[in-house]
Amino acid sequence: MDTTQIIIFSLALLLMLVGVLGSFIPVIPGVPLNFLVFWGYGYYDSYGAYGFWPIFIAALATISALVFEQLAGVLGAKKFGSGKAGMIGALVGSIVGLLVFNIIGLVVGTFLGALSFEMIFSKKDFNEAQKAGLGALVGCFCGSMYKFVISFAITLAFVFFVIKNM
Repeated sequence: MDTTQIIIFSLALLLMLVGVLGSFIPVIPGVPLNFLVFWGYGYYDSYGAYGFWPIFIAALATISALVFEQLAGVLGAKKFGSGKAGMIGALVGSIVGLLVFNIIGLVVGTFLGALSFEMIFSKKDFNEAQKAGLGALVGCFCGSMYKFVISFAITLAFVFFVIKNM
C-alpha cells in the first residue's frame, strides 16, 4: 500500500467506526453508512480487495437491518401481549417518529403508537396498554442491537478483506 491508499483506507475505516456508533446515536445512519463505505472502497479499489458477493451479502444485511428496525417494535409489542391494534400502532408510531424526530422519534413513536392504539382501538386500560408500549420499546432495543451487529460485521469484513489483499 502506498501513502494514498493508506490515507483512503484510514478514512474509510474512520467512517465505518462512525457507522458502528450510528447504530445507537441519533442522526447517524449507521448501517447504510457502513454499506456505502464498503461499496465505495470497493469501487475505489477496482474491487481488488473484494468482489460482487461480499458487497451483495453486505447489501442484504443492510436491508435486513433496516427492515428489522421497523418491525422490531411490532414484534416486541406482540410478545408483551399486544393485539393487532397495538402492533399497527407500534409500526405507525415508529415510521412517523422516525420521519419527524429521527431515532429518538423512532423509540418514542413506537411506544406511544402501541400505547395509544391499544387504548383507543382495543379499549384497553392504561396499565394493559402500557405493557404493549413496553414490549414495543424492548423490540426497538433489539432492533438497535441487530443494527449494531450488522454494522460491526460489515466493518470487520471490510478490514479483513483489505488486510488480506495488502
